[in-house]
Order: sequence, then C-alpha cells, then structure tokens
Amino acid sequence: MSLEVKDQYDKIYKYCYFKVKNTQLAEDLTQETFLRFFSQSSYISRGKPLAYLYTIARNLCVDSYKKTDILSLDESADDISEKNDFYDVETYMALKQAVDALPLDLQEIILLRFINDLSVLEISIITGLSRFAVYRRVNNALSQLKSILREEDFS
Repeated sequence: MSLEVKDQYDKIYKYCYFKVKNTQLAEDLTQETFLRFFSQSSYISRGKPLAYLYTIARNLCVDSYKKTDILSLDESADDISEKNDFYDVETYMALKQAVDALPLDLQEIILLRFINDLSVLEISIITGLSRFAVYRRVNNALSQLKSILREEDFS
C-alpha cells in the first residue's frame, strides 16, 4: 500500500474537528473512520486510499449532524496553549477569525490544502470537484483571506 495510513491519523482528526468543532466527537469520528477503512480491505488494494479515508470521514461527519445537535465549542485556547510568543498567538487568532469568516466550502478547501498539505488533485478526488475548480476555490479563498485581513488592518 503506497499510503502510510497511520501518518494520516492527525490529518483526519483535524478534518473531523473542522467539521464538528468538538474534540471528543472528532476523536470518535476519526476512530470510526479508520475502523471502517480497515474493514473494507477489498477497496484499499484497488482504489485511492487517501480519498477513501477522507470520504469516510466526511460521511461520518455529515451523519453526526443528522443524529444529534452539536454544540460548538471554541477551543482555540487549547490549540495554542503551547505558544508563548504573543505575536504568534495574535497572528494565529487573526488567521483563525479570517478563516472562520469564509464560507464553509472555502474553509474546507483551506484546511485540506494548507493544514493537511493535500495536493489539488487529492482535494479534487475527495471533494468530487475538478482540479480546476479546486484551484479556483483555493485562489478565491486566499483572495478573500487577504481582503479580510486588510480590513482588520493586519497587513
């Protein structure tokens, strides 16, 4: 198998957390993603494992919305607790607010591209969009982020 699945655990967790904004639920969804992934060994050997992993995660996140009402918890303080430099914290918070201001589809593209370091091709497989559409959305998201940060006078 060309994909080291264990190397993808943190990326899938980040993806799930982005979708549900709840640490415990994201951990549960990540675990369930890998359980389902490994239970479908016939697909793993003939398909694209990374795309399949993200597809499972996405479907589980959607299902979690259907099953329960999820309370959003802002855990940004936990995410940056190890950072001591005030400038880094300020930058992180400004970027997080700017990304949160984007539409959800663009937030997802930013997460996949820059946080999870996926290629445009991998994102197109995961989202079902063409590579050109993904490329356009990445550029659109970056343009909107620049605009938001300029409005905040963060330049």
